[in-house]
Amino acid sequence: MLFNSLGFVLGFLPIALAGFFGIGRIGGRVWALRWLVAASLFFYGWWAPRFTLLLVASIGANFMIGRHILQLRVAGAERAAGIWLVLGVTANVALLGWFKYAMFVRHILASAGLDLPTLEIFLPLAISFFTFQQILFLTDCRRGDAVPVPALPYACFVAFFPHLIAGPIVRPSEILPQFAAGDVAVPSEENLSAGLTLFLLGLAKKLVLADSFARFADVGFAAAGGGERLSFFEAWFAAAAYSLQIYFDFSGYSDMAIGLARMFNVRFPLNFDSPYKSRDIGEFWRRWHISLSRFLRDHVYIPLGGNRQGMARLRVNLMATMLLGGLWHGAAWNFILWGGLHGFYLVVHHIFRQVGGRLPSVPAQALTLLAVIVAWVPFRADGLQATLAMLRGMAGLNGVALPAKIVAAAPAWLGFADPVPVLRFLGDARNLSFPEVTLCLGLGWAIALGLPHVQELSARARSWALTASFALTVQALFFAPDVSPFLYFQF
Repeated sequence: MLFNSLGFVLGFLPIALAGFFGIGRIGGRVWALRWLVAASLFFYGWWAPRFTLLLVASIGANFMIGRHILQLRVAGAERAAGIWLVLGVTANVALLGWFKYAMFVRHILASAGLDLPTLEIFLPLAISFFTFQQILFLTDCRRGDAVPVPALPYACFVAFFPHLIAGPIVRPSEILPQFAAGDVAVPSEENLSAGLTLFLLGLAKKLVLADSFARFADVGFAAAGGGERLSFFEAWFAAAAYSLQIYFDFSGYSDMAIGLARMFNVRFPLNFDSPYKSRDIGEFWRRWHISLSRFLRDHVYIPLGGNRQGMARLRVNLMATMLLGGLWHGAAWNFILWGGLHGFYLVVHHIFRQVGGRLPSVPAQALTLLAVIVAWVPFRADGLQATLAMLRGMAGLNGVALPAKIVAAAPAWLGFADPVPVLRFLGDARNLSFPEVTLCLGLGWAIALGLPHVQELSARARSWALTASFALTVQALFFAPDVSPFLYFQF
C-alpha cells in the first residue's frame, strides 16, 4: 500500500487513526498499541501477505536476542553479551544478504565460469530498513544505551507503518519512550493538525513535482538503456530531471512519514535537510537521508577505524563505507559505482581540506551539485552500458542539437548547436518540448535551491503552501493514470 494512493489516504489512514484513538480511549494505551501493530502488519501485508510472517519472525527473534543481551550485561557477562551481539547482527545480515544479494553473487560467480543452480529469490519489501532498525536495537542493548522494554512497544518500534517501508531509520531511544508514554493514545489537536499539514505537503511534492519530473527523466534514461545516442541537451535535461525527481520524491516521502507519525503523537527526527544547498560533499551527506548516513557512520565507518588510524586509513574507510552504502541501495554494479563515486568525492574533499583548500560559497555549492548530478546517472540508469551512454551525451561526445525552430528564432545558436526537427528524447518530442522542459526544470531548481524545506516553514507559511498546492494535489491523486511508487521503496 502506497502513501500516495486513494486507498491509503481515504481508507487505511482514517481507519487506523480512528481505531488507535478510539481503542485507546476505551481500552487504554496497551490495546491502542496492539491495534497499531495489527494495522501496520496489515499495511505491510497488503503488498505481499506471505512476507508478513518473515517480518513478525524477525521482530520476535531480535527482541529475544536483545533482551538476552541486556540480561547478560546486568549479570556482568560482557563477553557473552558481545558474542550474542555478533550472532544477532550476523543473523540479520545473513537474512538481508540472502534475499538481496544472493542472486547478484550467483551472477558474478556464473560470469566467472562456475556452473551454479538457478536462483529465483523475491526481495521482501523494506527488508533493508527493518533489518537496520533492529541492528540498531541490538547494538544499543550491547552498549547499554537501551533499557528493557516489553514486546509490544518493540513491535511498534519496528513495524510502525509510517517508517516501515523507507525510513527514517530511528534509534530505539528516539521512539520507544514515546510509545511508552501514557498519553500516546490520547488525540492531540495540535499533533493531528501539524501532522496532516506535513503529510499533505509531502503528498504534493510527490504527486505534483516528483512525478512530473519523472516524465522527463524516464524518456532520456529509457533511450540510453535502449542504446540510443543522446545529444548534449537530451542527456543533461534527463539527468537534471531525475535529480529533481529523486529530490522531491524522497523529500516528499520524508515529510509524509514525519507527518503520519506526528498524527499518532510520535515525533520522528529530521531525515532530509535541503541537501542540494550543500557547499561540499560531506555536508551533502549530513543533509541527505540523514538517518542512513548516521547509521553508516556509527556502524560502518567508526568500527572500521574512522579517522583514528591515520590519513591513508581514513580515506580507505571513507571509500569502503560509501561502497557499502551503494551496495545497500541495490545489488547491481551501477549502485556500487554510485557509492564509489561518492567515496571518491569524499576522499578528494578530505585531501582538498587537508592542504588548506577553500572555495567561495557559490562555486563550492555549484561544484558539489554538479558532482551529485553526475553521480545520480549510474544510480538511475539501467546498467553500466546505459550509464556510459548517458555520460557520453552529457560530455557532448554525441554532439549538440536543438530544434530547428528554436535555432531560427535565435540564430546565435547556429555556431553552437546543430538544428534538428525535434529532440527525440526530450519530453514528448515536440517543438515546444525544449522551452517547456527548460521552464519546468528552472522552476524545480528554484524551489530546491531557493526555498526553505517544509520543516523550516512557520505554521502560517505551511498553510499558504498547502493552499497553493491543494488543487493540483487532489487532481493528481484522483485522476493520475497510475500510482507511482516512491523511489526508495525499491531499497
